[in-house]
Amino acid sequence: MDLRLGPPSRPRIFPRQYSSVGLRAVFEEQAPRAEEMAARYVEQTRPVWSWIALEWRRVATVAVLLLTVGVVLHAMFGANGMVVYQQKRAERQTLQSEVMRLQKENDEYVERIKALKTDHRAIEKEAREQLHYTRPGEFVYVAPEAPAKPPVGRAKNDE
Repeated sequence: MDLRLGPPSRPRIFPRQYSSVGLRAVFEEQAPRAEEMAARYVEQTRPVWSWIALEWRRVATVAVLLLTVGVVLHAMFGANGMVVYQQKRAERQTLQSEVMRLQKENDEYVERIKALKTDHRAIEKEAREQLHYTRPGEFVYVAPEAPAKPPVGRAKNDE
């Protein structure tokens, strides 16, 4: 019973040179070369592997130490580290205080609008302040505008 899904796979057809000799003969020819290459690799890397085998505790300790330092540095200064967290926290507190101030200011404006819609004394007060309205017998004193201050700076030497 074949349980494979999809189209049936194509049978592999080896070139004529391999089919007459047989695959076993080809692998038997190439096996000594592969063994020689593997032995050469083992001999070239033997000093490294023997050093690691002798010094594995020190190597592992240094690796763990470097990994720990990397994790701590990332936790402190990374994209979501403690430094960034403290900056965001201070920014959040600033924004919350600004929101509270604006909410209080908004509530004052809402109360003032309600008063101007319903309270006749508030309407009269606004008319007196902005339009300089008076009742009979009252006088309005308007203070003159303050003169413009001269620019303050250092005197230049004309030398």
